[in-house]
Amino acid sequence: MKTNRYLTDFYNNYDEDSRLTVKHGSVEFLTTMHYIGKYIKPGDRVLEIGAGTGRYSHALARQSHTVDAVELIEHNIEVFRRNTLPGENITVVQGNALDLSAFQDNTYDITLLLGPLYHLYSREDKQQALREAIRVTRPGGVIFAAYVISDGCLLDEGFHRGNINVAQYIKMGLLDSRTFAASSKPEDLFELVRKEDIDDLMSIFSVTRLHYAASDGCALFMREAVDAMDDDTFALFLKYHFATCEREDLLGITSHALDIFRK
Repeated sequence: MKTNRYLTDFYNNYDEDSRLTVKHGSVEFLTTMHYIGKYIKPGDRVLEIGAGTGRYSHALARQSHTVDAVELIEHNIEVFRRNTLPGENITVVQGNALDLSAFQDNTYDITLLLGPLYHLYSREDKQQALREAIRVTRPGGVIFAAYVISDGCLLDEGFHRGNINVAQYIKMGLLDSRTFAASSKPEDLFELVRKEDIDDLMSIFSVTRLHYAASDGCALFMREAVDAMDDDTFALFLKYHFATCEREDLLGITSHALDIFRK
């Protein structure tokens, strides 16, 4: 199975299993689970495409849902299997989001595409991953697609933390000098987009958008403050985040976004 070697090297050395457990990282997880909870019902079948180490798959299996998972990276599958508890009705296989031919049409009630679109760099590949996710979802089922958003990352990693040199990125052609729109290649690992890019991708599909949400909002930008919150303050912060994460004036100021639509 052909894999992006940059992606393999990254996940072989990255603690993906812990990313969503630290307080600031948990905002993305809790937001996604908050929206899944609006639509999932007892007895629903779930497919997670690009499941990573299984944070969402295991959480849903432990709520007594039947979960099938597909993951590209062998290291992540090994961790996924180690994290599986007795009694979970869950499977995981190695596979590629661009080809889900092992899965039948119109099968799943809930389909999660929460990682692959981070690492696909052409419009054609992104639409193929979306097309496959839609195909395996039953009519009336709900698909959750996640993206990395350029402006939140630029503000946080560039202007705030200085982990990237914004001026140098412009010189390298990774940022447009006028609009600051991002351009990525496989060696850059993450494909950074804006909502207008997502709208363009979705324009060819006959689906109904239910929600578009800033899934972590300012949580990464203000991670030190979030991590320092006591439990009561963090609960209040989450309440604020859930109340505002679909506000159009705040949608771009996030590191991740969640597009939720019905087949």
